[in-house]
Amino acid sequence: MGTINIKREIKEVKVKGKIEVHDLYRRSQFKKFSPVVLRLGNIGAKSKQIDVIAAVFDLSGFTNFCSQVDPHLSMPRFLNEFLNWLFGEIKLQLELKRFRQGILLHSELPFFAKFMGDGVLFLWNTENMNMTMICNIVVTLRNICNRYSSGFAPAIKMHLSHIPKSLRCGVARGMVCSVGDGEDYVGPCINIASRLQKLSNLGFCFSKRGIDFDEGMAKETAQKYMVKSVSIRGIGGDELVVVRKPDFEKLSKRDKAVFKDV
Repeated sequence: MGTINIKREIKEVKVKGKIEVHDLYRRSQFKKFSPVVLRLGNIGAKSKQIDVIAAVFDLSGFTNFCSQVDPHLSMPRFLNEFLNWLFGEIKLQLELKRFRQGILLHSELPFFAKFMGDGVLFLWNTENMNMTMICNIVVTLRNICNRYSSGFAPAIKMHLSHIPKSLRCGVARGMVCSVGDGEDYVGPCINIASRLQKLSNLGFCFSKRGIDFDEGMAKETAQKYMVKSVSIRGIGGDELVVVRKPDFEKLSKRDKAVFKDV
């Protein structure tokens, strides 16, 4: 998580009476290579458990985008505009009403965000959330995936070539444990969300565990979702996931075969 900036110097040293020239690390520089460079704070600090919603956004085709000619000319602009757009969309989609004193949201903002190379991890603390607020986040995440394809991508492709074709998102609820002073978090739900974002070409999927969409979503919205059973690599078989019916119907017969009826 941190840049390792440890310098070497060309020095003359005497070895068995002869002068040799070596590229050396000063002792003070050598000591700098330690877990401190990870910028996690006190790694030995007692870990805290938090019940969260984990959302992993992934840019489909980002590797291909970075493989084009002179990516250093395109990648900074794309990431700058994409990340500003993504954070702005989360605020926009969660906003309910503005007052002179502040802004009222449908739900809380994430308390943690992490860039993961080809996407972003967000964590929401669910401690003070009811099921409606939790489902508002789920709906928000799905809307953002749609708006990438319908709004952001068409606009940015006027300026850049080979942009990532779609934005995928996997969502899961569960416990995470803090690392260090809360500078990072680990937990199965993060792994599940990461697996779900690329499940069978769906583009959007969330784990049923701890997310009751029939209770938390408006009836007309909930009717667009259905529960399926699926095997998730590294997690286990017969995991219950929720997919949108229109998205599922667009899948090929081969992709649909990954899922089982409940």
